[in-house]
Amino acid sequence: MTTRTRTRRTRTHRTRSLARTVAGLALALLVTATGSSCEFGDRTGPDDGNGLKILPGTLRVLASSELSDMEPVLRSARTSTGVDVRLTYTGTLDAVEQIASGRAEKAYDAVWLSSNDYLRLRPDTAKKITGETPVMASPVALGVRPAAVARLGWDPAKVTWSQLHRAVADGKLTYGMTDPMRSNSGFAALVSVASGLSDAQSALTRRDVVKATPRLKEFFTGQKLTSGSSGWLATAYARRTDVDALVNYESVLLSSFPSGELTVIRPTDGVVTADYPLTLLTSARPEAKEAAGRLTAYLRTPDVQGRITEATLRRPVVPGVDPAPALARDQRRELPFPGSRKVADELLDAYDNTLRRPSRTVYVLDTSGSMSGERLERLKKALVELTGDFRDREEVTLMPFGSVVKRDEVRTHTVDPASPQAALDAIKGDARRLSASGGTAIYSSVQEAYRFLGKSRGDTFTSIVLMTDGENTDGDPATAFDSFYGSLSAEQKRTPVFPILFGDSDRGELDHIASLTGGKLFDANQGSLDAAFEEIRGYQ
Repeated sequence: MTTRTRTRRTRTHRTRSLARTVAGLALALLVTATGSSCEFGDRTGPDDGNGLKILPGTLRVLASSELSDMEPVLRSARTSTGVDVRLTYTGTLDAVEQIASGRAEKAYDAVWLSSNDYLRLRPDTAKKITGETPVMASPVALGVRPAAVARLGWDPAKVTWSQLHRAVADGKLTYGMTDPMRSNSGFAALVSVASGLSDAQSALTRRDVVKATPRLKEFFTGQKLTSGSSGWLATAYARRTDVDALVNYESVLLSSFPSGELTVIRPTDGVVTADYPLTLLTSARPEAKEAAGRLTAYLRTPDVQGRITEATLRRPVVPGVDPAPALARDQRRELPFPGSRKVADELLDAYDNTLRRPSRTVYVLDTSGSMSGERLERLKKALVELTGDFRDREEVTLMPFGSVVKRDEVRTHTVDPASPQAALDAIKGDARRLSASGGTAIYSSVQEAYRFLGKSRGDTFTSIVLMTDGENTDGDPATAFDSFYGSLSAEQKRTPVFPILFGDSDRGELDHIASLTGGKLFDANQGSLDAAFEEIRGYQ
């Protein structure tokens, strides 16, 4: 359970990469978050640094991505209170890093995360935030297929974490969960499981985590799906008949599967609950603080609380307001959160390198002639930086291609926990030796990656990452790839392809590959290549 130096460097690398992503996408997210923010661009007022004017009543908020479902409520709030909320979405842990580093105060007035629990563990953020106001609540829960509930003979209202652990350990229950390193729902789920299986009665300590580690290892053998976002996880789960359950916030489970496809279980021995506190930055402008006060007062009125619970399936935080009919009324104990940042970081490190299934990834890399020069150098740099994020036990294959796969350059390395640097250095060396030549055989090369992986191994998270800067010019066409994929076994089809849009690559071609295989398209043209590789890590 010791946090190694390599893992600390990993978190630093992740923060830098995500910061670049946020910086590169800030303007686009700012505009799309409210839809009408641009209308103020030609009016008087200080500039927010992105060419948009800050007017009295404007509240710039760094927010968790799942808060997009609050936009209709916020539009009504603008009409009723005059407060124009501009949301910029990011992951919870990245938001914490932005606050700690001082970057957040340069662009935002407030932060609105699913929870401030991790934020409170950071002493370097204490003086950067002020009053926090909970707006709504949602506990961590499991959504289980009704057939699995019946098979296990469970009463959904009486299931405990120990029962869940036993079912997984006996091979009777499998599930998907978001990545705790990138998603607060995954982090809250990890804390819920650790607290529930350690029988901790107060703030979770390292001793509690160590005590629970054997059972945690058994519990995470049942995790079949991982993801950087709840939305993709729900989509991937719908494709899989071999996964029984999802671990996520109750509201996400009910919103993603509104027709009763899942039975929502809140373990009776306790849960970790998100309370979505709107939190001001101490650096906020006086008029922004006043606007935040008006906004939170509006959001906590009984009428609006009722609209929020109906629209988002989160629970009201104001007494006397009934939760939406889809939400059970019985209460659950709040499980203890880690007592220090060190315990939280060690728990995250243990999950990444010890508890979860290892990753197995083939990186199908375009090294055709069009990649020569700056593009190839960007690819090499991105791969070298990515090595700081590879986990213990992870198998990494670099598969460069041009007109065909360059088989004499295909290399596979596994990160040995006893000496991880050896594999990381070897991967860096392979990346630096890449050279550009030939045409662009996209579909044939992805087929080669599937053949290389062979029969899916049940003990790993397996994926293919495709990076190309052009359209398919050589080898098989799209129709041949479709036929090839259709001929794969059900197990092989569970390996998704995550294409990266880069240079002159064809969005339609890559989106088709992602959709067919159950993957997700990442756009390096809107951000950076290293940020795209980094973002994919949440799905591996």
